[in-house]
Amino acid sequence: MRILQYILRRLFYMIPVLFGVTILVFVISHAIPGDPAKMIAGPKASRQAIENIRKSHGLDQPLPIQYIRFVTGLVKGDLGVSIRNHRPVTHDLKDFLPATLELTLASIVICLGVGIPLGIISAVHRNRLPDHFTRVFSVFGVSMPVFWLGLMLLLLLFYRNLGWLPGSGRLDIDFSPPVHVTGLYLIDSLLDGQFDTFFNAAAHILLPAFCLSYVYLAIVTRIVRSSMIEVLGQDFIITARANGIAETAIVLKHAFKNSLIPTVTITGLSFGELLGGAILTETIFGWPGMGKYVVDSVNYLDFPAIMGFTLIVALVYVSINLLVDVLYAFLNPRIQY
Repeated sequence: MRILQYILRRLFYMIPVLFGVTILVFVISHAIPGDPAKMIAGPKASRQAIENIRKSHGLDQPLPIQYIRFVTGLVKGDLGVSIRNHRPVTHDLKDFLPATLELTLASIVICLGVGIPLGIISAVHRNRLPDHFTRVFSVFGVSMPVFWLGLMLLLLLFYRNLGWLPGSGRLDIDFSPPVHVTGLYLIDSLLDGQFDTFFNAAAHILLPAFCLSYVYLAIVTRIVRSSMIEVLGQDFIITARANGIAETAIVLKHAFKNSLIPTVTITGLSFGELLGGAILTETIFGWPGMGKYVVDSVNYLDFPAIMGFTLIVALVYVSINLLVDVLYAFLNPRIQY
């Protein structure tokens, strides 16, 4: 019951947070010099044509009126109409967001699937060869820029030179997208029984997902290592070893479980950052997600599209952090809400 009350209270607190995000993004986006109507109309457009575009999108109204119109539509579930392509922003998000979400989820899977075992191995073999290898791996992860890793190390090596993995896109041109259920090709292809499509989509997502996840994979590895080292030095671990419990059970059942809270925290923070930070990776690998859509929207000062994307990322971010806080109670029963 206390957890339910805590969740309801946090959901209520999300309202002013998202409201603050809309104000901040609206002010910053409108502070950029330029006229979106002139960009859309082109350099040879007449003054009347530019003025008509302004009126059709409400750009001739004062900024407070424009913001009130946006918030009024937002309450009704309407994010407005894109200035650039004249489509409802909700339709654009429905088309492009699943690809970005799939890339983000794949990156999280790589972060946890690789980072957690490396962190455990590094802690168990502290100051030995596996630990030194993990340190080097982590330092490279937090040091290499995403664009360099994507272009030089992965794209040129595994795609151009070796030819082991495909390049841009979500599928090869001779594959048709699976029947739309979730918009995530890996899940939809499995639901439809198209296993060849699944393996092709998995091959396409591997390079951009690893490129996107490498920085946070290194962070997860270091967090797991430090948490495990701290737990492995506590009295109950020493007692368990004195009682003859197998080392594998001590590490996985006792130590790892008690070191999960920092890992869950950094995973929740990483998910929101990966979702918002996928733009550069999508641009490098030609991934048809929100990356190119947002970049084009910024270039054309497409205010509704910019605000819609930012609001979705903010909503996901605060929701994931709420889930992380709730998980604390299940990982450590001593935590009370």
